[in-house]
Amino acid sequence: MSDSILIVEDSASVRRLIEVCLRELSLNIVGAADGVAGLEAARETLPTAIVLDIGLPGMDGWEVLRRLRADDATRDTKVLILTAHAQPEVAVQAQEGGADDFMTKPFRPTDLRDRVAKMIAS
Repeated sequence: MSDSILIVEDSASVRRLIEVCLRELSLNIVGAADGVAGLEAARETLPTAIVLDIGLPGMDGWEVLRRLRADDATRDTKVLILTAHAQPEVAVQAQEGGADDFMTKPFRPTDLRDRVAKMIAS
């Protein structure tokens, strides 16, 4: 079974950019445009890792993360928070919420690819 990644990002252009950045990792990539759809996709596909935005419509990324960690099926799924909120307290909140990694937008494509590859390998 090949590794898969779920990208939960409301901006279609940013979601596409993330897909392009991760293409060379040969992952099965699934996308979701809001928190509710992202949580459903996580439960249905059980991805190896999730790239999760915080500012999502319907259900924000913090609630998605909380529900992922509370569900036995997704509790151990690797989660990278990718957000435009660059304040230090946001990174602390991500760590305390159970995220495995944290990055801010804008991001360097190689940095994102390297961090996702490291998460999947661990």
